[in-house]
Amino acid sequence: MARGGPGVGWHARELVDRLARQSPARLAVGVFGGVIAIITVLLLAPWATAAGTPAPFVDALFTATSATTVTGLVVVPTGSYWSIWGLVVILVAIQIGGLGVMTLASLLGMAVSRRIGLTQRLLVSSETKTTRLGEVGSLVRTVIVTSVVLEVSIALVLFPRFRLEGEGWGTSAWHAAFYAISAFNNAGFVPTVEGLAPFASDWWVLLPIIVGVFVGSLGFPVILNVGARLRDARRWNLHSKLTITTSIALVVAGSILVAAFEWTNPRTFQPLGPSATALASLFAGVMPRSGGFSTVDIGAMHESTWLLMDALMFVGGGSASTAGGIKVTTLAVMLLAIVAESRGDRDVEAYGRRVPREALQVAIAVSLISATLVLVASLLLLAMTGDTLDRILFEVISAFGTCGLSTGLTPELPTAAKYVLSVLMFVGRTGTMTLAAALALRNRRRVIRYPEERPIIG
Repeated sequence: MARGGPGVGWHARELVDRLARQSPARLAVGVFGGVIAIITVLLLAPWATAAGTPAPFVDALFTATSATTVTGLVVVPTGSYWSIWGLVVILVAIQIGGLGVMTLASLLGMAVSRRIGLTQRLLVSSETKTTRLGEVGSLVRTVIVTSVVLEVSIALVLFPRFRLEGEGWGTSAWHAAFYAISAFNNAGFVPTVEGLAPFASDWWVLLPIIVGVFVGSLGFPVILNVGARLRDARRWNLHSKLTITTSIALVVAGSILVAAFEWTNPRTFQPLGPSATALASLFAGVMPRSGGFSTVDIGAMHESTWLLMDALMFVGGGSASTAGGIKVTTLAVMLLAIVAESRGDRDVEAYGRRVPREALQVAIAVSLISATLVLVASLLLLAMTGDTLDRILFEVISAFGTCGLSTGLTPELPTAAKYVLSVLMFVGRTGTMTLAAALALRNRRRVIRYPEERPIIG
């Protein structure tokens, strides 16, 4: 009998190969869109809600988008509205979304840096099933193992604390696992009605969550690079050094400024003691990185604090991480360019390395396009709600930066505005990542170049 033609698997690999080669953006968008659709269907089941009735479509879609994009914005109270089934679905969406972000972003990043041929790796791993370091299968396994180890470590620290609160073994394990996964993936979802408010002064609970959010926001390339050279920081690559130093600077500055703005606020920090105030300030300085957790009422904070958090949420965390925003390396490259220009230097340099001009061009493009998205979404919500600009801007940037902090406006939004924020969360998660990769991959070499002429700037 004659051998048949190529099978379904071969055609599927060809399709993936073509998408990865021609449009990596479509690959990322397709993966996230498909996951969101499945999670939405699961949350529409009657048994997904505590009341036993199907959730409205817009609420299920919004929650599925928020969980898959690891944002944390909610239109219904997570701990009381959803059943155990619904919470498990949300937790699975957070885990898939977090792993998907790190895996896809790492693949795209390595394709851009020419350290890995994305198309060739996909085909080789599919055909030969080899597991040598650097191939897609090995990368995915490393991402999963690293994530699970860190999440389990956080859960093991939290578990005995919840037991001391009088919770049962099962409940303690569930809450510890939920907070660990939500923290490392920068999701900001909480499994209880009270959230973390009862632990506002509890270092045992909040410090592991702070560490989980911060490490998760660094990104898998940084975690892998630092882990391989933990004792020799001089051998860390430029991306790791820029990500870590800029992240620490933003956390320190954010924590100090939040403390300064909220120290005398009777509805937030004033009732807390010195130790609790220090913890609350550190917590509030880390969470805008894309963590989304809160121990005090964000809606009761001063407008100056909102504006500060807007800036921190817009920047976000590290590239190829579970955090959103324009990314800290984008900010770092633009700041380095400003320093170089002010000194009259020809090159943008840091840590003994020269940053290519193409990186600065991508950083500027990502920043301007992101700012435009925030502007358009803010205008739409202003027209739909008539609410004040400060509250709307906070929610819009929180959605775009996949942060999840809220002044309390999101549950009050009309249906059309919820759809706008859903789209913004999706674009904020997939857009900047794929846009940066697409721009970096478009490197045209021109034979003929026009004469140079410098316009007047400023």
